[in-house]
Amino acid sequence: MSDFPELWSLASTLRQDYDWVDLTHSFHPGQPHFGALPDERRDRLYTVEEHGFEIDRYSIVGQWGTHVDPPVHFVTGARPLDEIPVEQMILSLVVIDVHERAAADADYTPSIDDILAWERTHCTIPEHSFVALRTDWSTRWPDAAAMNNADSEGINHYPAWNPEVVEWLITERNITALGHETTDTDLGARVSRGELPSELLLLQHDRWQIEMLRNLDQVPEVGALIVATWPKPHGGTGFPARAFAIIPRNAAAAD
Repeated sequence: MSDFPELWSLASTLRQDYDWVDLTHSFHPGQPHFGALPDERRDRLYTVEEHGFEIDRYSIVGQWGTHVDPPVHFVTGARPLDEIPVEQMILSLVVIDVHERAAADADYTPSIDDILAWERTHCTIPEHSFVALRTDWSTRWPDAAAMNNADSEGINHYPAWNPEVVEWLITERNITALGHETTDTDLGARVSRGELPSELLLLQHDRWQIEMLRNLDQVPEVGALIVATWPKPHGGTGFPARAFAIIPRNAAAAD
């Protein structure tokens, strides 16, 4: 057989001619997480020295580390993890870069005008894409206090999405999923008040998201693919995910 099958050749091309960026934090006890959730517990059940193999038991909530939120996370009877098709696990990756504005204003949230400005610079956001918000907040990991950035009254301050932009991306651009570097879809100040309107809106529209991404500073704003996958618990309401970007060679994001 002189030539490889087409998909084998494509796999070889992707490995040899493109760069790969891991967008996932390693999770561990004590890491940053949504304040209402318990910490991870990890128990060593078997060791190589005693049993010839090593096995740990991980006790975690589904929304742990870099993780996926399916619609059922907020909406009774909506799609759980095992009903998100594998076709949605490789998508065009759009990166909205607001890291400089987030550095100047921890409560920054993008506007529809910001998204339109991105499109004037690059292209119309494609349908069925994954849109990620780059804030560089992940550089604070694994310092939970730095991630929360609470003021003297205990109100958190970190950048995030907002309902107006989320609804616009869904209704005007028909995106499939969102992503961000912070622990929540919504601004820290809103979450501190018990408000989660952007996340609720996203999941009510049967979309999903990946929270606590990293390394978006290594991904170009346009032209990359994201591959996001996770285990398949029946009726699953959330789970740690493994996400990575495939980017054109020499096309890393510029600071």
